[in-house]
Amino acid sequence: MKKYAVIVAGGTGTRMGKEIPKQFLLLKGKPVLYYTIHTFLKAFTDLEVILVLPLEYIDMGNEIIDAYFDKKRIKVIAGGETRFHSVKNGLSLIEEEGIVFVHDGVRCLVTADLIKRCYAQAKEEGSAVPAIACNDSVRLITADSNRLLERSNIRLIQTPQTFHSKILIPAFNIDYKERFTDEANVVEAFGMAINLVEGEETNIKITRPLDLFIAEKIMEEKK
Repeated sequence: MKKYAVIVAGGTGTRMGKEIPKQFLLLKGKPVLYYTIHTFLKAFTDLEVILVLPLEYIDMGNEIIDAYFDKKRIKVIAGGETRFHSVKNGLSLIEEEGIVFVHDGVRCLVTADLIKRCYAQAKEEGSAVPAIACNDSVRLITADSNRLLERSNIRLIQTPQTFHSKILIPAFNIDYKERFTDEANVVEAFGMAINLVEGEETNIKITRPLDLFIAEKIMEEKK
């Protein structure tokens, strides 16, 4: 079955406090985005990457592709106003029915094993959303109080959120809502059930300078 990875790197990374978006910052001498793309291309030899970038950074993204990858397997498109619109732009380049991974470009430590497990479950059940257990106490803030939630029932959601294209593409034709912070929300609003798969503790999202330090240490440990 055809495989597509829509890698969303459309943000500008203001929380990182750097002049360039976080996906282009160097980690062990290579851009963060390099590791993300490399892992997906390595996971399946027949997978096609659709890279979604801020319009003003498309040239920088193409420089990374030219330097490290086979350009025949990668398409680039500009992102939109929100994540929803960026993903929708990426989905517009899908030409055949297949399994679609939607992944945060700055989750650069994703493994081929997780990608393959998501593929297997999405192929069988239509969706696969990686999630890990919550190890901290969690409280829900209300208008006049707050209350403890049972953390054993809480899951922290990761990417790649993986779906059959017959589910994901029609789901993104519904009207945008502010609550659509990830693909699972969109698909659920479309009326489809979400199937979770065990994620990875090391599949962190690079959002702040400390995350780059942590990612570097994780890479050293894996070696």
